[in-house]
Amino acid sequence: MVGRRRAAGGLETEVLATLWAAERPLTTAQVVVALGDTLAYNTVQTILTRLHAKGAVRREPAGRAHAYSPLLDEAGLAAQRMRAMLDKGGDHTAVLSSFIGTLTPEQESTLAELLRRTPAAGEQGPRRPQEPSGSGR
Repeated sequence: MVGRRRAAGGLETEVLATLWAAERPLTTAQVVVALGDTLAYNTVQTILTRLHAKGAVRREPAGRAHAYSPLLDEAGLAAQRMRAMLDKGGDHTAVLSSFIGTLTPEQESTLAELLRRTPAAGEQGPRRPQEPSGSGR
């Protein structure tokens, strides 16, 4: 029998979903149980360690173990992954242009509005709306 491969980040998402659903921080063993014992303890521990290194979860002592709680919600996780892709280098203009090309008109409108409201690095307060340039995109 051939095992199914999860999508990139799939295990992290599963572990984070378990933490999001919890009402308290969970240890690695508690995450394993909550996942239905479908992943090995060491696998879950590795995922939690990586999520902690990425700043996605908080780790606190819990007896001889650590308990984990999420710092990022789903939107924050998606944003972190998008940022990581940009940080890999390459032509940022091409990557962002390709990304924008996949958006629906409503998503483009939302993105444009967010860019108008979000201060640029080093600026204070919201961005001022810019005059239309006539370039379309």
